[in-house]
Amino acid sequence: MSTSELPEIGKISPEVFNELIFPHLGAQNPSIIEGPQHGVDVAIVVIGNRAVSVTTDPVFIVPEYGWERAAWFAIHIIASDSVTSGLKPKFLSIDLNLPMEITKSQLEIMWNTMHQECERLGISVICGHTARYENCHYPMVGGATMLGEGEKDEYITPKLARAGDKIIVTKGPAIEATGIFATMFPQLMEKEFGADFSQRAQKLFYKMSVVEDAITAVSVGIRENGITAMHDATECGVWGGLYEIAQAANLGVRVEKDKIIFGDCVEEICHYFKLDPYASISEGTLIATCREHKAEEVVKVLSQKGIPSSIVGELTETEGEMILVSEGKETRLEHPIVDPFWNAFYIALKKFGSDEAIK
Repeated sequence: MSTSELPEIGKISPEVFNELIFPHLGAQNPSIIEGPQHGVDVAIVVIGNRAVSVTTDPVFIVPEYGWERAAWFAIHIIASDSVTSGLKPKFLSIDLNLPMEITKSQLEIMWNTMHQECERLGISVICGHTARYENCHYPMVGGATMLGEGEKDEYITPKLARAGDKIIVTKGPAIEATGIFATMFPQLMEKEFGADFSQRAQKLFYKMSVVEDAITAVSVGIRENGITAMHDATECGVWGGLYEIAQAANLGVRVEKDKIIFGDCVEEICHYFKLDPYASISEGTLIATCREHKAEEVVKVLSQKGIPSSIVGELTETEGEMILVSEGKETRLEHPIVDPFWNAFYIALKKFGSDEAIK
């Protein structure tokens, strides 16, 4: 892909971001500690004597998930980015540009779920905009900004990572891809793999969040005493996430593929839909870098919370050096550029029909 081209679907590539977006960021301000970067989930600014994290995302509502699930996921998409700063999210500004077909009862279920989840996470809704408009369609029905706040030594960014930091991956690859397929096509999963498998696979949906992962990881310590950077492996999955966190830290990566754990049902679903699990969208998979002397403790504490994880590699000195070790052989790790999930998902939707989906 040349830098003049845009991807058919999904996030723009690092090349397009660096060409079109990054050179044009409005006024400069010395209060910005961490500004826009490809692969960085959250900005950090200093206001007075406090550090403030800021992240923005679409409001992503898929009615076929069921209204409660869809609303839960919409909150966790943005909260999962926010917590990678190391600061707990506290405030939410939300704009809902809703389709004309949404009903009052549907909006009530959606908003009550959002309220309940924000309340549980300690997040206050502070402002917003709510309306129905022509030409607004699911799943992108607005945008939201979430803020966290803390002491100036309580946040983390990839700039704090250094060579020798260990890389920890939670839950394994393709959590989101498989969770969505299992939720959208439960009857198909039951037909192909059995009722028990289908029920287990649907539980992956509520794994599509790194909020608990990140809060648990930083409880061990941050910076010189623990976690140095975190990233939610969303589009392009674990491979994209590893590439992006190393790029943001201006370092390299050496990762051992065989040490990356897999969640229940993931391999079967990815094989069925012909997905590369490592390159597929994986909201819910946290990639964290950690000082070597605390890495094992982080894995242990995560396990105590019921969150599986493993140490899969380390950051290296050579910027841009991306090494993947598989079965004892070293190859170059490439950014997938285009996430395979979207094409597979729309093919499946066309083939099996929306009547498989939960209403």
